[in-house]
Amino acid sequence: MAASKSAEELALQRKVKVMAKLFASGYRTESELQSLSMEAILKIQGITMDDLRIIMSLQKSVKNRSLYSYLGGGEDEQPNQNE
Repeated sequence: MAASKSAEELALQRKVKVMAKLFASGYRTESELQSLSMEAILKIQGITMDDLRIIMSLQKSVKNRSLYSYLGGGEDEQPNQNE
C-alpha cells in the first residue's frame, strides 16, 4: 500500500498545478505573472478561489524574491523589505 502524502507535499502539488495553468495560459515569466490583473486571472480556464489565493501568493513571493521558500513551504531568511 502506498504511503499517504504529507500536507507539505499536497500543498506543493497544488502550487505546481496552478503554475501549470498559468504556463498553459501563456504566463511564463515573472514579469507576466506580476502584470496579471484580477480580471485576467479570472479569465484563465478552470481557476478556482483556491487557485486565486495561490496566484496572489506567487505574485507576492516573486516580488519579494522568496519563490523557492514559498514553494517549499518555508520562510525566507531575509526580512521582508517591501511591506
